[in-house]
Amino acid sequence: MELTSSQRQGTTVPKADWLDWKWQIQNRIKDEQELSEYIRISSEEREAIASCSQVFSFSTTPYYLQLADEKDPNCPIRLQVLPRKEELSVRTWDREDPLAEESYMPVKGVTHRYPDRALWYLSHVCAVYCRFCTRKRKVSQSSGTPGLEDWQKALQYFREHSEIKEVILSGGDPLNLSDSKLDFLLGELKSVPHINQVRIHSRYPVTLPMRITPELCSVLKKHFPVYLVTHFNHPKELTPLVKERIEMLCKEGAVTVLNQSVLLKGVNNSVETLKELFYGLTKIGIKPYYLHQCDEIFGSSHFRVPIEEGVELMKQIRGSVSGLSVPLYVVDLTGGGGKVPLPANYLEETKDSSYVFRNYKGDLYEIGF
Repeated sequence: MELTSSQRQGTTVPKADWLDWKWQIQNRIKDEQELSEYIRISSEEREAIASCSQVFSFSTTPYYLQLADEKDPNCPIRLQVLPRKEELSVRTWDREDPLAEESYMPVKGVTHRYPDRALWYLSHVCAVYCRFCTRKRKVSQSSGTPGLEDWQKALQYFREHSEIKEVILSGGDPLNLSDSKLDFLLGELKSVPHINQVRIHSRYPVTLPMRITPELCSVLKKHFPVYLVTHFNHPKELTPLVKERIEMLCKEGAVTVLNQSVLLKGVNNSVETLKELFYGLTKIGIKPYYLHQCDEIFGSSHFRVPIEEGVELMKQIRGSVSGLSVPLYVVDLTGGGGKVPLPANYLEETKDSSYVFRNYKGDLYEIGF
């Protein structure tokens, strides 16, 4: 039985409550006083929570906080959810909307940048507010959350644009919606003849795995095929409960599950950590899909790893990890340019009738035209 870390102080949570995703949402930790009941926090962390929360709210589920080290301020879970004073430092390239999502918004709640696909924001709420979130301008802000009227306008837009082959449900977190609302929206999308596939982007399998229930799986299976992209960033997030619920999602929900991680300084910017994460994902049925360069969202510069370092990390990983477990390293271009891959360059020299390559071990090989 999993319990909150407050068990160390003599309190426990009944299993039925702990495994109830709505209980987790209702009991989120949102300030330093509540946080101090779970983990030891330094005076610097207290100050950061007070000051940074004025800019971007602090929130985490008891479940996700349980994964954090009680004392270590450099714990990869703590780094992802606890505010730090560096968030108040804004660099030249930092933007409120780095991907220019608002500039490609034909109707409220829909970003249509790529010709054949559209991003649909169904909620501005998340269970956990990740400090590197690229949608800080929306997430945690209840005002402006799309409602039924906005959904109907979005659906009408999808029906009128036959070039749209895929709709990506995002947010906030779309799994914050009830099963009945998801059932309705998926059904409406399925009724549009030119939409081939629906993708759901959700961090709930990471921060709130109990959201995956038999009832949710029934809804997703009803609208097969549905693709779900999770957001695991560190091996510590791959818990027994996650494994159990991902298996349920794959078997009972008939869902194809992929993962996109963010390369984060201090969290996962090492070969060994990424290898453990990528192999851990495929072991439980999740295909590593993307490794994102951290977006240039304001207050996130302390998370950003130099691109050349990321390229070198992936170069080392590619030679020592099965291709099935290797994601594509990408950068989403600031200003709305879209994703571009960041591949390692293995071509060393082009000769008159041959090419010279350097492999992952650093050895040279020559092949003919």
